[in-house]
Amino acid sequence: MSQNVCLEPLTPADFPVLAELAGEIWHQHFISMISREQIEYMLAGRYVPEKLSAYLDAPDRWFGLLKLDGRAVGYCSYALTATPGEMKLEQLYLLAETRGRGLGAYMLDAAEDAARRHGCHALVLTVNKHNAGAIAVYKQRGFTVREQAVFDIGNGFVMDDYVMAKRLA
Repeated sequence: MSQNVCLEPLTPADFPVLAELAGEIWHQHFISMISREQIEYMLAGRYVPEKLSAYLDAPDRWFGLLKLDGRAVGYCSYALTATPGEMKLEQLYLLAETRGRGLGAYMLDAAEDAARRHGCHALVLTVNKHNAGAIAVYKQRGFTVREQAVFDIGNGFVMDDYVMAKRLA
């Protein structure tokens, strides 16, 4: 991995960069799992200033923009849940060209470290049931499938996911 990797807290100035990055990643990665219409619907609902602002200076949620040699190549977010001692990895995404370099592990380590610092004993996440590559990575990192869940996200779309969890030492 390059020595020039950093996970920077999201700022309002990053919102346009993040929206563009998310669009590129999602259209590359999810087109074989969900429809283009669902991708567009989800992007439009997630990567807007009103939603992203919730992470700015929040005491219970964090959003990091991953930069490699100064270029935004990925991002992750995590938040405390309503369940005491539990944090949720909400998002972890990388450009396809940067996968396999340990950058996903770098972001996952940051989420696990944050969970431990906040006294959490579990890190949970949801992942599309057809996202075999991500599921394999999470299993390799000690996550297990806790349950299957279908989430109605509106506009006739659903997310058909596994809920995975990892006990933290």
